[in-house]
Amino acid sequence: MSADSPSLVPELLVADISRSLTFWCELCGFAVDYAREDEGFAYLSRGGAHVMLEQQGIGRDWITAPLDRPLGRGVNFQITVPDLGPILSSLREAGHPLFMDPEMKWYRIGDNEEAGVEQFLVTDPDGYLVRFQASLGRRSTERY
Repeated sequence: MSADSPSLVPELLVADISRSLTFWCELCGFAVDYAREDEGFAYLSRGGAHVMLEQQGIGRDWITAPLDRPLGRGVNFQITVPDLGPILSSLREAGHPLFMDPEMKWYRIGDNEEAGVEQFLVTDPDGYLVRFQASLGRRSTERY
């Protein structure tokens, strides 16, 4: 593993790898780094964000409990991008609904500082929740 390889890469079990690749690559701008089509597997990246997709029932499935839809309940995958515009345009042109419309939000990150983001949430075809965000920078919360 190279020094710039991510230390954590989620592997998402999906119902239809082709449909998932359309969402992740064509609509959200990820690229296929490599795939094992005979196993229904693809490794994707977009900048520093990496994710693996595996079609259920083709390769080895590590299933710990029944897979009830939507998948991935209780987690959202935050992906930082330089600009939300192109992704939002692709999703809207495809008629893919958003889970949460774009918003600007400031989060406290210390006693006297906040980090701002513009963000929205969308679900992939299997119901995994994806939160795209672009930085608005940081600001002080100190009052003089």
